[in-house]
Amino acid sequence: MKETQAKRAFKLHAGEQGAALTIRVTPRARKTEFSGVLDDGTIRVRVAAPPVDGKANKVLITFLAKALSVRKSAIEIVAGERGLDKIISVVGLPAHTVEERLKTHLDRFISDS
Repeated sequence: MKETQAKRAFKLHAGEQGAALTIRVTPRARKTEFSGVLDDGTIRVRVAAPPVDGKANKVLITFLAKALSVRKSAIEIVAGERGLDKIISVVGLPAHTVEERLKTHLDRFISDS
């Protein structure tokens, strides 16, 4: 999955109790921030924590909870807990709301397609 300079659309999946999104994590970054959208719609996030003892996952959950204005307990790593590619579940927030809240953080990386 190659990241290019072109703006991309990210992908969300609606579920019965919320939304799911795919995240590619870059651990040990200088700061925790959104850093782009990959060709397949995966959101890239730099995390300022090492991938040791779940530290990067905890920072990622805290970061996403703040970005989406939800409790940390509403964010769950469904798959990829030990890898760089993760599927994240956002419980209690419809996909369209998650999309609106993410767009405010990802505007410089996404296209309107």
